[in-house]
Amino acid sequence: MQRFETAKDAALALRPDVPVYCFRPDVLVADARQFMDAFPGETAYAVKTNGEPMVLEALAKAGVKTFDVASPGEFEAVRAVAPDAEMLYMHPIKAQSDIRLALERYGIRVMSLDHEDEIAKILRIVRALDLDPGSITIFVRLQTKGHAAYELSKKFGAAPAHAVELLQRCHKIGFKVGLCFHVGSQIEDPETYERALASADWVRNRADVPLAGLDVGGGFPAEYGHDPRRKKRDMPGLDEIMSRLRADMTEWDFSDLPLVAEPGRVVVARAFSLIVRVLLRKGRRLYINDGIWASLSDSWTGKITLPARFIPDPARTSRNGNPDTISAFRVCGATCDSVDILSRPFWLPETVDTGDWIEIGHIGAYSLSLRTRFNGFYPDTFVEVETPFDAGERAEGFASLETMAD
Repeated sequence: MQRFETAKDAALALRPDVPVYCFRPDVLVADARQFMDAFPGETAYAVKTNGEPMVLEALAKAGVKTFDVASPGEFEAVRAVAPDAEMLYMHPIKAQSDIRLALERYGIRVMSLDHEDEIAKILRIVRALDLDPGSITIFVRLQTKGHAAYELSKKFGAAPAHAVELLQRCHKIGFKVGLCFHVGSQIEDPETYERALASADWVRNRADVPLAGLDVGGGFPAEYGHDPRRKKRDMPGLDEIMSRLRADMTEWDFSDLPLVAEPGRVVVARAFSLIVRVLLRKGRRLYINDGIWASLSDSWTGKITLPARFIPDPARTSRNGNPDTISAFRVCGATCDSVDILSRPFWLPETVDTGDWIEIGHIGAYSLSLRTRFNGFYPDTFVEVETPFDAGERAEGFASLETMAD
């Protein structure tokens, strides 16, 4: 993999016509270690966020020993780079063949569920393999609601009274049992975890069975950009969230339980940026060589404003407009699909034009995981970059907590 000091250096040296991912392993390691130092329990990286081999390998070397996995593909990806790592199979609904594969080939002994039929599937495989139920921990996923950019309670989680029944049933069979929840992706309110813990306490008291652990899931927010035309969200920082979480754990008497978290965005978002090229400027529209079917689905949903930095092509000697004037540009993707248009604008100098490049920052979470091969477009070019996106030349598109002057 070629290495560069900055993404701008990479763009000017390579002059790429295809999107280029800029990987920052030092940033990834630093953010992972920051989370592990702050969280009072085991850190299980959520592989779904970014399962690239380079990411998993760097995390394993950084000291991450546990991974949250959801499929055979993720089992294999983790095992390939970290043979001794523990895997937690925390997808609540699983194919019976995948359960067998997890237990038999990969030695996974921690799973989650939110329905009694899932208990029957797991128990059937446990008996077929002649395993001791006491060697397996089942986390019952509790339905919770909170304020987050992406709400996850609509699809998974047992209501509190149902969770009580599931805990008691699993315990009676002989499984070790725990409680887990997921408050959503990119939380907006630090009290979200406190409300989930209050619900978990209600379930624990009524189930009256010994708990082997508590898994608080993910939701820990990453930092992105913001649209100056909208009120900036007061997103809680990691220090604030962890301080509140530790206090809430003590208040609800969960501190003595083995604790697990499943961070994703907060660990890997800053580790990647993406260089895209402007294929065409049409008025206030920029047509670029990536889009919602590749790396930019987060921006399409309207939940995330991605920060952006202008990299002008030095070969263009004549430009229109004032380079100091920052304007909003509608961004259209590379595919033939007419919905391939980002819902949030990029804020760039009004001199941006056909042939220029844009570096899109903090793209490490879900951008690579969700890219498709639609229309034959599939970004798969990587370089390594040393300077963090938000530590280099200031980005016009609000790359950090700093704001542009009016």
